[in-house]
Amino acid sequence: MEVLAVASSSATSTYPRFNLYNPKKPFSSTFKPIIISQVHPWKYFPGRNVEARLLCRILYKRSILDESGRCSSSDAHSKPEFWFRTLCGLNKSFPSQSGFFALRHGHPLRSWKTSSHQKVESRPQKIRQHISVVFVRLVVAMLLVTSASVALSSTPSWALSEENLLFLEAWRTIDRAYIDKTFNGQSWFRYREDALRNEPMNNREETYTAIRKMLATLNDPFTRFLEPEKFKSLRAVWNSRAGISSGDIILEIDNTSTESMGIYDAAERLQGPEGSAVELTIQTGPEIKHLALTRAKVSLNPVKSRLCEIPGSEKNYLRIGYIKLASFNQNASTAVKEAIDTLRSNSVNAFVLDLRDNSGGLFPEGIETAKIWLDKGVIVYICDSRGVRDIYDTDGSSAVAPSEPLAVLVNKGTASASEILAGALKDNKRAVLFGEPTYGKGKIQSVFQLSDGSGLAVTVARYETPAHNDIDKVGVIPDHPLPNSFPKDDDGFCGCLQDSASACYINNVKLFSK
Repeated sequence: MEVLAVASSSATSTYPRFNLYNPKKPFSSTFKPIIISQVHPWKYFPGRNVEARLLCRILYKRSILDESGRCSSSDAHSKPEFWFRTLCGLNKSFPSQSGFFALRHGHPLRSWKTSSHQKVESRPQKIRQHISVVFVRLVVAMLLVTSASVALSSTPSWALSEENLLFLEAWRTIDRAYIDKTFNGQSWFRYREDALRNEPMNNREETYTAIRKMLATLNDPFTRFLEPEKFKSLRAVWNSRAGISSGDIILEIDNTSTESMGIYDAAERLQGPEGSAVELTIQTGPEIKHLALTRAKVSLNPVKSRLCEIPGSEKNYLRIGYIKLASFNQNASTAVKEAIDTLRSNSVNAFVLDLRDNSGGLFPEGIETAKIWLDKGVIVYICDSRGVRDIYDTDGSSAVAPSEPLAVLVNKGTASASEILAGALKDNKRAVLFGEPTYGKGKIQSVFQLSDGSGLAVTVARYETPAHNDIDKVGVIPDHPLPNSFPKDDDGFCGCLQDSASACYINNVKLFSK
């Protein structure tokens, strides 16, 4: 027998109406489906396997039939016969939006005859009709369970707390902006679901902890969470002047050890209201110093310059212009141009650009400083997860000193924007590099503010030099080393070129030989 169940809506009935198709006898029936298994209320379920079990019912039918199998009005020549059918004819598995549901059975149709003093025999057609009805009930139950499962959502947005929403805001920021789309080899979506289920986020501090824990899985020291006060501190530049030299180590800030202190924690402790005091413990080489400083708001000139006159024969006699560039603030490129103009007025015929311990700063200033020395060429490639995203180059229109001999000094403290400058000058054959490999910070961060005033510093891209060298964790490799005793101040630099008996002596001709 072929049975087709089709559900239809009815304005007069709260229960579905089903049309049963039977080639021998079509008919319609309206009934209330019976679901034995419990249906959970509206609730979020993670994507797991769920089994809906329906208990089978026993069909009991007593009929009066004559010997030919037709209905008889008399019991005289009939015998009772009861037919029992275990109606479990459905074996169906089906997927749903929130899981995998299954209806299972395992009992065939069976019949048993009763005592012989009664004469009852079932009519096959009627039995088939009742079997069809119960079969449809099972189908309806299956459909209802499916409908309930579709209502379960994989994103429990209606149940998210304010803390959950802040966590998700941070998660989405990383998802959209972070350079590594493998997220350090993990499923970023699965991490989100696991964190929402398992990480406590009952208050703001717990949420911040969950965000930090999430960022730690990226294994990227430059992608960091900034609490509101730390995020705010990045917007102001406050400085102290106390004779501290580049390369000095800060051991303590206000009697608090910096050993386990991050750069943002240290910056926050160093900054404060103008005129307020801060105490530092500084190590300069083997010497330990304790300093009491007063905070002041200052405008820094990142450039120092001087003229070095080198004695010798007329052929080797040089007037060298030494330029020390300490950082790339908003005055950097302008200050370098001014230094070049001043030195040229003293008839210099070569330049030395000292980038040692220049930790970087404003990226655009690094690009503008490179344009000063180049007549043309690529300065840097910016690459994201899909490859080269942007190219910074120059056509020579901003060049100020594109032709004089140029040497560049670098060390492990040369980082970020100063590495871009050093790499551009080396790969374009514009300068000879002396010193040691640079720091190797070849990644670019952008800062994003979250809705509660906190923020995220996120690695969004990486640098490649004009020769397509990825400098991250490698640095720019110099052409020649410097003597270990080579000084970092301008007076010492001139002395090492002037005194051939000095341990730091460098021949001025070799200094500019490519």
